[in-house]
Amino acid sequence: MKHTQPGKTKTLGADLRALRKARGLTLSELAETMDRSVGWLSQVERDKSEPSITDLRHMAKALDVSVSSLFRQDAVVAEEQGFVVRAGSRRPIGSREAGLVEELLSPDLTDDFEVVHSTFEPFSEIADPVCRPTQEVGYVIAGRLDLWVAGRTFTLNVGDSFRVRGEPFRWMNPYPTPAVVIWVIAPPVY
Repeated sequence: MKHTQPGKTKTLGADLRALRKARGLTLSELAETMDRSVGWLSQVERDKSEPSITDLRHMAKALDVSVSSLFRQDAVVAEEQGFVVRAGSRRPIGSREAGLVEELLSPDLTDDFEVVHSTFEPFSEIADPVCRPTQEVGYVIAGRLDLWVAGRTFTLNVGDSFRVRGEPFRWMNPYPTPAVVIWVIAPPVY
């Protein structure tokens, strides 16, 4: 009987495969970056082998994600796995920018899209524009957020939504309260 480490998601292999593909990397390219064999990486992606913590750190670095994004916060009831994400079980993900806290709302990263809960702390911002090969839609559920997309600036309030289609964008929360946004991103980037 296969045992998993406490707190480790049972979909680690599928998540790693989805992240690798979203980055446009082949098994060979990622294995070479990690100084591991293609066979070993293939086994990890098929949940036939479990990577060490050191391996996970190397994978996270190569895939530009936080190590914590590869772990589930709380145990998941077997009947809910792949279907339900409880509020206390969201996985932290994201760009690790100061002032931005992101959690995965999707059960895993195996779909054609991901849903993210983003909290932008008061007076936080990213200075450099981000440009990624995605289509993204966001919906503001709390606070206000300033969004710059391809040279245009928008102030978004509760109930407002927006779309970014591969254009450079950046955000700023110059306000004294957190802004909370639900993002849908395709393909998954985290």
